[in-house]
Amino acid sequence: MLEKYAQFVGEDEIDAIVKLAQRLEDLSILHVNSTAAGGGVAEILNRLIPLMRELGLRADWKVIRGDQEFFTVTKTFHNALQGTTSAVPEHYYSIYEKWQEINANELDLDYDVVFIHDPQPAGLVKYRKKGLWIWRCHIDLSTPDPHVWSYLRRYVSQYNLAIFHIPDFARDDLDIPQLLIPPSIDPLSPKNMELPQTAVERIVRKFDVDPERPLLLQVSRFDRAKDPLGVVEAYRLAKRHVPDLQLVYLGSPAHDDPEGEAVYNETLKAAGGDRDIHLLMLPPDSHVEVNAFQRAATVVMQKSIREGFGLTVSEALWKRKPVVGGRAGGIKIQVIHGVTGFLVTSPKTAAHYTTYLIREKRVREEMGNAGREHVRRNFLITHQLRRYLMAIAYAAKRHRV
Repeated sequence: MLEKYAQFVGEDEIDAIVKLAQRLEDLSILHVNSTAAGGGVAEILNRLIPLMRELGLRADWKVIRGDQEFFTVTKTFHNALQGTTSAVPEHYYSIYEKWQEINANELDLDYDVVFIHDPQPAGLVKYRKKGLWIWRCHIDLSTPDPHVWSYLRRYVSQYNLAIFHIPDFARDDLDIPQLLIPPSIDPLSPKNMELPQTAVERIVRKFDVDPERPLLLQVSRFDRAKDPLGVVEAYRLAKRHVPDLQLVYLGSPAHDDPEGEAVYNETLKAAGGDRDIHLLMLPPDSHVEVNAFQRAATVVMQKSIREGFGLTVSEALWKRKPVVGGRAGGIKIQVIHGVTGFLVTSPKTAAHYTTYLIREKRVREEMGNAGREHVRRNFLITHQLRRYLMAIAYAAKRHRV
């Protein structure tokens, strides 16, 4: 399987990965996160673990357990860590502690290397018996709520290493080593593989979307950080200039995100019965449908106001679609303003660049080609695999020849 990626990244990259893995083949590796489906972390692990095993590594993936109360707590933490100001009730911390203990008792964590993804399971480090522990942060920590971060930092400080997406998220108040590794997409996955145009058109027609008319698309959770109301407003402003414009906002539920239904209803209300606004809530495994809509889109939007990385940006760029993206988090290293798309801070500017790209086909195609090359060089899964192996080698002091 690994050899199939050589067509995108070259044989030298594959050889480098194999040689790195040979240094680590006696180590057991565990990844732990909070959901098996829905969201970029689960998607990446679904593709990464088989590749690690193909390399001869003993890699496993486990998902923590929790009830709705626990995930309400962790969603509140998530929002606070991403800078949303809201009071966190004191009893939330004891609920968090309770589920860390439950999961520590239920999960076998005795591995040589343990990757803990995001804040939800971060407290498991308290129960470490052995091994090197790496905290892999996927959210925007640039301006966290100080109280919640102070609480979480007590755990993160116990790790051997922390990994962030971009320099903005790294922390001056952590004494442990910090590495920067962006996430990635898999060009061979059902979400990103090539699709015949006939299949693309068949799928979008199934959802009453006209493939012959301009289509503005955002793929993301129904989450206020993704600014769904701002997307609807940008569409309305752009439609004044492009009367036949359609909007598709495509999301999926995730069991660790209890706010999703409420935000979906807020967006539905904002849509106000406009027949050209399609709010789709599809199952988390609707990868081919997402692929088809990204290929059918004229312009892709990711108008987040807070963002860890935004894998849907790389997915769209890979399909040669320019992206109008919020100037937030990892979007800033994917959307190169004026080259692979445009960075925006308001619905008005988002509408302006959407209209411009719909009208200028040549610019759209040039940006699309630049976007695919940018992803090929930086954000494919082989890059992330190699960087993770380097992180393990560094933590295990096997990085020197």
